[in-house]
Amino acid sequence: MPSASAKAGVEAMSKSLAAEWGKYGMRFNVIQPGPIKTKGAFSRLDPTGAFEKMSVERIPCGRLGTVEEIANLAVYFCSDYASWVNGAVIRMDGGEYVSMAGEFNELKKVTKEQWDVMEAMIRKTKGS
Repeated sequence: MPSASAKAGVEAMSKSLAAEWGKYGMRFNVIQPGPIKTKGAFSRLDPTGAFEKMSVERIPCGRLGTVEEIANLAVYFCSDYASWVNGAVIRMDGGEYVSMAGEFNELKKVTKEQWDVMEAMIRKTKGS
C-alpha cells in the first residue's frame, strides 16, 4: 500500500507540474518501468531466481526489460523530438500491467487439448 500511494503521488505531482510549468518550457513526464534485471537488485532481492521466473511467465513479451530500454525512453523525453510531450505517463513493462487486468488470465495455462475439449463443449450448446 505505501509504495502504491507514493507512485500515485508522483504521477499526480508530475501532471500538476506539467500543467503549471509547461508555459515556461518545462516538461514533466513519468516512466513506469516493469521488472528490470540488474545485478545489484536481483542478487539481493532474488538470489534464487524464483521471482525472475515468475515475472517472465507473467509478462506477455516473455522477458524482463533492460536498463538500456528505460534509458532510451528517458533520452527521448529529454530530446527535442519530445518537445510537445508533457504530462505523459509511459508504462514500460512488456505488457505486464494490462495482462493482469483480466478475470481469466489463468486461461493461458490451458493446454491445446483442454482448449479442444472446451471448444467442443461450447459448440454443443444452443446458440453457438
